[in-house]
Amino acid sequence: MNRSPLFCDVALAERIERAEAQLMSAAAEAARLRRGDDAAFVMRVAGGVATFAEDDSPFNKIAGLGFAGVPDAAVLDHIERAFAERGAAVQAEVAHLADPAVGALLTERGYRLVSFENVLGLALDGTYERMTPPGIEVRVCRDDEFDTWLDVVADGFAHPDDQGVPSHEEFPRQALANAERDFAAAGVVHHIALYDGTVAGGGSLRIADGVAQLTGAATAPKHRRRGVQTALLSARLADAAAAGCDIAVVTTQPASKSQQNVQRRGFDLLYTRAVLVKQVASSEASTPPATAADHAAHTSEAWDDVREARRRRAITRKG
Repeated sequence: MNRSPLFCDVALAERIERAEAQLMSAAAEAARLRRGDDAAFVMRVAGGVATFAEDDSPFNKIAGLGFAGVPDAAVLDHIERAFAERGAAVQAEVAHLADPAVGALLTERGYRLVSFENVLGLALDGTYERMTPPGIEVRVCRDDEFDTWLDVVADGFAHPDDQGVPSHEEFPRQALANAERDFAAAGVVHHIALYDGTVAGGGSLRIADGVAQLTGAATAPKHRRRGVQTALLSARLADAAAAGCDIAVVTTQPASKSQQNVQRRGFDLLYTRAVLVKQVASSEASTPPATAADHAAHTSEAWDDVREARRRRAITRKG
């Protein structure tokens, strides 16, 4: 029987973007707790969040924007000042199914389009067959294996397949290590793949509100073309289906090998995010915030949302 392509309406896109915004919020909170200072922040904006973790972090962005109206200019002013105070550009990732007025507003404020990324999805029906090629084992990474997991994933990311549109971002290894540790604190589960007993690749998965987010995977160059990615993908999908998820999503660079691989496994292109960036102006970087209380007013409610989400997850797990 032929499978119908998964159709993405605005409601589904909003659900996926909400999961992404929640993940960025939880990861930024984890960074704040790890660092023990006030560098990190989370601010709510028009249904999404603006988050900063630390210098060079992949969590420094605006996510989930455009499904609850157009951002208020004063809120954007505050967000842009907060990034500027930390010497960071503002990166907004806006789904093309969001309110079109958001893109127009951001470009009017000096944001420039720098890249795109694709969001693909696969409907899950409660079961998913694991596909494990001979010689390959995939399992959840143990705590004492994290550094090994990180080494192989960083090696894979440092040597991407030369296909499709190159990423506009590169992150230092230490920033990636911190991000993965913060991911783990935010509920992301790391999977490790072994080929004939040797660590060959790794991937990660987060489950929230029935959405399985495949938050990254890589194979060491010398172990490619052996089915490691197929095994990592099927293991995580099987875990997600067993946990009751009805959809799995992954973000890729357009026309990349990663996109090709997941489409071969049945994923459909759902929507595209435009990546818009506003660079730091020297005058903004030197401008102090309005008041400390003003900053706290913008962030405290967002932290409350993160803590409440954690409480709900804890209750669910106990049940």
